[in-house]
Amino acid sequence: MNQWACGERLLIIAHRGASADAPENTMRAFQLACEQGADGIEFDVLLSADAIPIVIHDDTLDRTTNGTGPVKSMTAAQLQQLDAGDGETIPTLDQVLDTFGRNWLLNIEIKLYGWFNRGCEKAVAAVIAKHNLADHVVVSSFDFRVMRRARRVMPPGVGLALLRDNSYTYTHRFFKGQFDHPHFTLVTEKSMDMARATGQRVNVWTVDDSAEAQRLQALGVNALITNRPAALRTELGLT
Repeated sequence: MNQWACGERLLIIAHRGASADAPENTMRAFQLACEQGADGIEFDVLLSADAIPIVIHDDTLDRTTNGTGPVKSMTAAQLQQLDAGDGETIPTLDQVLDTFGRNWLLNIEIKLYGWFNRGCEKAVAAVIAKHNLADHVVVSSFDFRVMRRARRVMPPGVGLALLRDNSYTYTHRFFKGQFDHPHFTLVTEKSMDMARATGQRVNVWTVDDSAEAQRLQALGVNALITNRPAALRTELGLT
């Protein structure tokens, strides 16, 4: 059984690692999230020029590294020569799963959208299978087409979740996974009743405000994805 679906206690998931305190989507941010008591980490994946799954949010390098241009224009080896903040490098998915996989819940968000299958879902699936971590992983995306492809290639046991925000609310008609990942503003008592009726577990993003976290906790969401795992645990009385 997928570990994300075990138990009823509220899970705290570090958004791009402990990204309020360390460069996002880096090994340091993930390690710090562990030290801060997070139950798991959420991070983003794109493909390098040589089709290696790389952990980075943007499809260009400019915001989060000292590089410029599209991620897809460089090989994994070239990408790992860049500074992703405070001397951190851009990790590969393989590195993250190798280091943190057995001890944590993992939410892998696929950022490569579109109708055209560029092999990202299959490449991610291969790394998950290599590390035998299907029962620790939820794969998510805003793109229902990505999730449909993921459903065909992921190892048995991997959880699947469609990400939803205000501009994507219609997409639930085209894909439904074991998990639902709505923006916190979409979560109401009615939406939680619907999720329970359909057997979906609800993991909410990105929640940094204490009052909002308390509201969601009272509604019975299953996980809060946050940039502030340590602070949120304290504010919710989870320490």
